[in-house]
Amino acid sequence: MTLPSRELIRASRAAAQSLADRNTPFIFDEWYVAAFGSEIGRLLLKRRVLGRNLVLFRTQEGRPVALEDRCAHRSLPLSAGTLDGDTIVCGYHGFRYDAQGDCIQIPSQATCPKGIGVRQYPVVEYGPLVWIWMGNPAHADPARVPQQPWLAADDWHRSQGYLPLHASYVGLHENLMDLTHLSFLHARTFGTPDYVSAPYDVLIEENRFVLRRSVIPTRLPPVWAEPTGIGHDAAARIATSEFVSPGLHVVTAQFYDSTLPESSRPVFQIKTAHIPTPESQHATHYFIVHGRDFALDRAEITEFMHQQLFQAFNEDVQGLEAVEQALVAAGEEVYEISVGSDRAAIAMRKYLKRRSDAERAAH
Repeated sequence: MTLPSRELIRASRAAAQSLADRNTPFIFDEWYVAAFGSEIGRLLLKRRVLGRNLVLFRTQEGRPVALEDRCAHRSLPLSAGTLDGDTIVCGYHGFRYDAQGDCIQIPSQATCPKGIGVRQYPVVEYGPLVWIWMGNPAHADPARVPQQPWLAADDWHRSQGYLPLHASYVGLHENLMDLTHLSFLHARTFGTPDYVSAPYDVLIEENRFVLRRSVIPTRLPPVWAEPTGIGHDAAARIATSEFVSPGLHVVTAQFYDSTLPESSRPVFQIKTAHIPTPESQHATHYFIVHGRDFALDRAEITEFMHQQLFQAFNEDVQGLEAVEQALVAAGEEVYEISVGSDRAAIAMRKYLKRRSDAERAAH
């Protein structure tokens, strides 16, 4: 039986001090997805984001609003109240709040003192997503919302879904940054045996981390082979995994028939926005938007790909939740050994840790 030496374990634990993990404090000065736009309407929606309870709704003009979900009087969640016009009436003592979070009426008295209210959080709606800024509102620049034009483009067809993940968002980002697990965790869905050993390139910048893997030639799994019609062993599968922000990771894949001349072969492209929004330290809202730039008029392909992909994404959820349980069980005895394919993921985790540390120091 070969176990890591004490020196290697000590070195591993020392190196882990510079990495974000399941216990790293949240980064608040950042845009995260609070909900799909289709979830927010004229019914009060309760959601927990970065450990804070929110209530979301749309004004009568259709603008999304996010407020702290707690009456300033005796703390009943406002989501348990009533939406009346563009105001929320608390279900406990009737305090009324406008869309800015200001209390504008106290039924038990003739006047309402100024300075009573709850926090309003800046939100921006883009494509199918509603982004929220949980940090200092003075820093909430809408231009910093991660721009992904394909999310709203007419020449892309999209489907979307949501998975509750009972594990840290850091683990999900790491999972997406190192896709060698496709050959194993996803062996029954969209992984292939040759994926893990295929050549790859890594780009590491200050706040951007990209891994590009080329699997050529290969046999595409059914989720890609059937829509593209490339059903032989000479397909090309080029996948780029990019950490865009703490709230967004995008995987882009291109497929083509490598037996055809480059000048005349069609190239099929898909993109998947993996959108982790921390709910709590050890739970994550996992929003997903998947898109393609081909066969736009074929709804049956959308349904087929959606079902196949979400079967695979459920495998990620199951794997990450098993990791979370193992870490809890290991407690202070835990150590992890990294290898070469972890390079981009390690750089990303260092970035998250730096951001978290800097934000805590600033406050």
